[in-house]
Parts: sequence; C-alpha cells; structure tokens
Amino acid sequence: MQLKPSAHADSFARDHLPPGDEWPELRFALPELRYPDQLNCGAELLDRTVERFGAGRTALRDGGGQVWSYGRLQRHVDRIAHTLASDLGVLPGNRVLLRGPTTLWLAACWLAVMKAGAVAVTVLAQQRAHELRTICRIAEVTHALCDVRSVDELAKAEVEGLAVTAFGGEAPDDLLRLAAGKPECFTAVETSADDVALIAFTSGTTGRPKGCMHFHRDVLAIADTFSAHVLKPVPEDVFAGSPPLGFTFGLGGVLVFPLRAGASALLLEQGGPDRMLPAIAEHGVTVLFTAPTAYRAMLAKRAPYDLSGLRRCVSAGENLPEATWRAWYEATGLKIINGIGATEMLHIFVSAADDAIRPGTTGVPVPGYEAAVVGPDLTPVPDGTPGLLAVRGPTGCRYLSDPRQREYVRGGWNITGDTYVREPDGYFRYVARADDMIISAGYNIAGPEVEDALLRHPGVAEAAVVGRPDPDRGEVVVAYVVRAPGAGELGAGDLIEFVRAEITPYKCPREILFADALPRTPTGKLQRFVLREHERRRTDADR
Repeated sequence: MQLKPSAHADSFARDHLPPGDEWPELRFALPELRYPDQLNCGAELLDRTVERFGAGRTALRDGGGQVWSYGRLQRHVDRIAHTLASDLGVLPGNRVLLRGPTTLWLAACWLAVMKAGAVAVTVLAQQRAHELRTICRIAEVTHALCDVRSVDELAKAEVEGLAVTAFGGEAPDDLLRLAAGKPECFTAVETSADDVALIAFTSGTTGRPKGCMHFHRDVLAIADTFSAHVLKPVPEDVFAGSPPLGFTFGLGGVLVFPLRAGASALLLEQGGPDRMLPAIAEHGVTVLFTAPTAYRAMLAKRAPYDLSGLRRCVSAGENLPEATWRAWYEATGLKIINGIGATEMLHIFVSAADDAIRPGTTGVPVPGYEAAVVGPDLTPVPDGTPGLLAVRGPTGCRYLSDPRQREYVRGGWNITGDTYVREPDGYFRYVARADDMIISAGYNIAGPEVEDALLRHPGVAEAAVVGRPDPDRGEVVVAYVVRAPGAGELGAGDLIEFVRAEITPYKCPREILFADALPRTPTGKLQRFVLREHERRRTDADR
C-alpha cells in the first residue's frame, strides 16, 4: 500500500504499521469512500458539519442538563486543540491517552486530539493501573488528558515520561482553565487521509493487548458505510448508547455517526438499563446503541417509560439471540438492527435493517464490504456449511507491532475468529466464536445456540454455555444461568427437559449451574473465557 506523505512530526505510528505484505486488501467500492489525500476527520466531523448545518444546532447533551450547540462544541474543541499544541507541547503524531467517563468534555478532547493531528488512545475509566501501564508502554504514549475523577489509577500506573493533564477540576493547570483563554478558532492540522488517527486496544481475553491502528479516512468510512447505508440517520435524530468512547462501537455510535449526520447525541456516564430507560424517555432518544443483554434487561423494566420516540435500535458486541430480538419486537414494535463488527475493523461490516432483517441472522455485508465463509485454506465453503468469517472493505486490521497480524489477516482477508454459515440467499448466520465451539464426543456444539434455547424459557434472564474438559468425551456442555425475577424454584432438571424439546438432545447441557450474575465487560459482552477457566480449575481439582 503506497501511503501519502505524513503530516506527523512524531512518526512512531506510521513506523510501527505492519509490513505492507501483511495488510488486508482494502477496497473503496463506493464513490463516497474515495477521500482526498489530505483529510482530518476531526475537521470533517465538526467544521464541515457546521458549514453544512449551521452552528446553532444541538450537538451534544448530557443527563445533567448541559446542552452544547455545534458552535459551542467547536469553540471548546478549538481552545483545547490550541492548549494541546501550545501549553502541552503535543506534536502531530504524539499519542494522547484519553481517560474518563463518557462526558461532553471527553468527546471534546477526542475531537481536539484529531484536529491537533495527534493520535488518540482512548481507554476505559474502569481500567486499572497495570492495564494502563501496558497500553502506555505498547503505544509509547507521551501525553494524557484525564477526567479529574479518574486520575488516581493513572497515577498509580507510574508511566515514565507521561505528561498527565486533568480536566474538570479546580487546579490552576486544569485543562479547561488553560483552554478558557485560548482563541476560539483552530486550523486543523492537514493530516494525510492515511495518517493514524487512533489506536484502539482490544479487550482481549488473555495475554498482551493488541493495539489496532486506524486512519483518518477510516473514521469517516464507518460513517459513510454502515451509518449512511444501513442506519440512515437524519439530522433530527438523537443518538444514545451504553458503550463508552473507549470502545469503537461506542465511538461510532454516540460520536462519529451523529456528528457526520448533523444530528445530536446524549452522552451518559452510566449507560445501564436503569439509567438508559428514563434517559430515552426524557431526552427523546431516537437511535439507541447497546448490547443484547441490555435489550433483554430493559424488557422487564420498560413499563413506566415512554419509548415511542425510538426508531432505530442497534445491537452489537456479541451475537443477538433470536429470542431477544423477537421479545423486543413484540414489546416495542421495533426491529433491532443486529450487526457484527470488530475493533480490528473499527465498526460494523455485516448487518441489515428494516424489512431486510431476518431474525436469527446477522444480515448481509454492509455496502462497501465483502464477506465470505471460508475453510482453513481460505477456500469458500458451500452455503449452509460452517466456516470462518472473512471480510474486507475500506477498513481493516493493522496491529501495532504485533506478530498476531499474520493470524488475523490472511490472503488479503480479515479473519475475524467467528464461525458463520452463509445461507443460500446470501444472509450470514452466526454460529459461535471459533473458541466458543464445544467438541463433545465428536460433535461440534455451538455454545450460543444452546444459550438461545435456554433464553426461550421465560424463567431465564441470562445464560452462558461453555465446555468442561472431560476425559471420555473431550468436553461436556455446561450452562450457567441467571434466573429471571419471579422464576422461583426453577431447577436444572426443568431447564434440561425444556432444552431437549428445543434443540438436538446431544447439544443439551450435562450440568446447569445457577448464578446471581455472569461475568461481563463494561459494555455488557459476555466473558465466556472466565467461565471456561473456572471449569478448567474445577476439573483440575477433581483430578
């Protein structure tokens, strides 16, 4: 891939891109994806949107009553960008860590980092010192902008050479105090379209986290593909969601997509169902991004709240069970837009909306992307046959100095690690994560299929299915279940009998364990690896 001349004074990001022969094949099939050589996504999302729609439109609001117009957001962003470039000495290409709850100021800082030509490394407010230390070391982060409420854990990380600037406090050197006296206009650095704009770290199960490098044009590409062609937002939309800006699902859903469309976003520090439901009603949210678990949890609590303003509900992060889709549709009349995305791809690349939705499937390739189901040799398998999901399009995996690049990208395709089936009509149906397949007595059993069967029982609120090592069968199926409110004395035998009537008997759990809660990431993604490790330890103890 021939890269355009970089505007970065600090060349670390470009220097640590994978070798060209390890890149995925990038395709720009849509006319709108053919961006100019020089492109700054911060300027495109903010300055160009102001030019198109005017400065008076509402851009961002929070749950506490703050409302920022596009003009006010632009002024805050430009003052912070001036502060980065002058007071803090941030050079184009420097990596800037962003840390804190999802607030208007965190969003402004992200946009300022873009306009200043630096590289955003947005992390979660919940991440601990050792995690932060590792991320800073891998990305050689030089500066950090941190919500004053989240500074302590970053200080514990003791990252050598890291210049930390807090925001939202009372100190004289607080970022917002420094920015208050700066000029209201900042001319964005003329970055190359293929300068690195952000490094997103995967929430991997074990081992060294992987930093995914995405360009300025990639940020716009996710808006000009999934958002423009599947979601189809309008300027009057109000976006909201549970995933934080530290996850690319959240970055797209509550910042990039609304700004690209001239719409507005509600940013919530806490996005759980108990807070999301009243926020939807109070602020007239029309477009919602959250995980399948949250949709299921909101079903039981929705009664007092007016959800009639919702017109778009997007689910990603993990597979959406058909039972959850149907329950939400029956309760609200809304068809959830299911989608699969990846940090490596930046956002969603297979999905469907409206009458094109087929419950129980993920959908079809988003315009601008191609997808296939392949075998280990990358040869497409016949329709109806499980295989590995392979995808390519305008975005793709570029790990930061990581040999695992050669595992994710093969033959020009991004191999996502998901097992899928392509149906004869071209729809893609999720089977399991490749590491969630359970092999028992020679049978391949997809844990999510068993979970979906369990979730069809009205007494089940949540379910997770994993394999337990077994000397005779290789693995046996074990289910962890959270009872629904009012399920009373629902027992394992009741559920096993129910599942046997729903799916092939050999797929039924050998054991069902009841729990108060299941392990999940901050965005609600089920952490099956925690349960697999627990089962491994149980097996070792038995031995």
